[in-house]
Amino acid sequence: MPDEHTATAPTAPPAGTPSRRVVLISAAGAVGGFLFGFDTAVINGAVDPIEKNFALDSVTLGTVVAVTLLGAAVGALLAGWLADRIGRTRVMGVAALLFAASSVGCGTASSLWDLTVWRLLTGVAVGFATVLGPLYISEIAPASARGRLSSLQQMAIVLGIFAALLSDSLIAALLGGADADLFLGLPAWRWMFIAGTVPALVYGIVSLRIPESPRYLASRGRREEAVRVLAGLHGVPHDQAEHAVARMDATVLHERRPRFRDLLSRRTGLLPIVWVGIGIAALQALVGIDVIFYYSTSLWKSVGFGESASFGLSVLSSLINVLATVAAIALIDRVGRRRLLLSGSIGMAASLLMVSLGFSQAVTAGEELTLPGIWGPLTLVAANAFVVSFAVSWGPVVWVLLGEMFPNSIRGVALALAASVNWISGVGVNLSFPSLREMSLPGGYALYAVMAVLSWLLVHFGVRETTNRELEDMSGTPAPQDSRP
Repeated sequence: MPDEHTATAPTAPPAGTPSRRVVLISAAGAVGGFLFGFDTAVINGAVDPIEKNFALDSVTLGTVVAVTLLGAAVGALLAGWLADRIGRTRVMGVAALLFAASSVGCGTASSLWDLTVWRLLTGVAVGFATVLGPLYISEIAPASARGRLSSLQQMAIVLGIFAALLSDSLIAALLGGADADLFLGLPAWRWMFIAGTVPALVYGIVSLRIPESPRYLASRGRREEAVRVLAGLHGVPHDQAEHAVARMDATVLHERRPRFRDLLSRRTGLLPIVWVGIGIAALQALVGIDVIFYYSTSLWKSVGFGESASFGLSVLSSLINVLATVAAIALIDRVGRRRLLLSGSIGMAASLLMVSLGFSQAVTAGEELTLPGIWGPLTLVAANAFVVSFAVSWGPVVWVLLGEMFPNSIRGVALALAASVNWISGVGVNLSFPSLREMSLPGGYALYAVMAVLSWLLVHFGVRETTNRELEDMSGTPAPQDSRP
């Protein structure tokens, strides 16, 4: 088997400012990202009630939170395979059904095992959304705007996180606590989960209305349909769209669907470009961002903040995440992927070290743990600086890069494998954090800082710039060092 997948083509497909139709369809394709963010972060406000109601220890609590990420790893692996067989939009419809069912299931779970199964199913749907958003948007967007449009997936994710944390906070504030009864005999935290059915229904409707990816259509031999969709998306003449589809045709496998076997290399186990993709996907999770969004309310309470203040701080972090992602969308096609990633790694490492130092100053006053004097505000600022550093770089850029860095012939399966590794890494972070918090909270954040340093090294030595390059120009080999911007 060859060690790389390359293709040549006559000329570049049309590129330029994205049409209004492309922008709207890209936004619609990113609705799964909103559900990704909402359904994973909604447990933030329910962590303490779940721990109390089901009498969980730290290990079991970590399992309930992390099982969603395990399901996402499975879903991500399945998504690439399914998307290459039945199409991108059909798999979106399947994901919407899973989101809706799991939202109701989590909200009505009667036992720990029941809740765990539904959280696992939520994860499968999230895994689908992880792959489908970047894959679909990268395949319909023009090269000159692909970064901005692909970043809509991350914007949708952070908006979903913000919506989940805001709704958790509002419900807790209005009803006097996350355990308060709302109606129909269900406590407030259960309705936090059930609320996810609304965006799930929207996602299902969207999946029925948007066109299939022209690159998927080309891979299935449906050339005329691909030409028609591409011409409509970019507003170009029929012959220009035909030229673009001819390029796509030269870079896909027609005799069979892509398989994970196509990612293998005799020399290195996997193709070098796949190893790089796996590395950046893993490190995006290992820097510990999930701790901020899944455990932050419980975390701030553990160092002396009240419940109301802890919910408010979580919402603040989420809002900062949204604003920083807006900045990333503005910068990604101008500054480039590599520069944003490198800068973000430096910011994450520095802010995580400050958080670690801040938590090391915690003292016990009676039975309460507090951050004395200036250390409370400093730690809070450092935690939000970490959120900014991540949100303006590794949050959106990693998913943009994974959606475009692989050759057409292996994009679906390679992206699926990288996304799966991302979620498996997230499982490790979420399973370990409750125990790390008990052993040494400063040590946990110091470990995340080390991961941030490793992320800089990987990008510096292994990632090529993909800004303004057509997907048909991506090869299977890592860039030489002189390709750095």
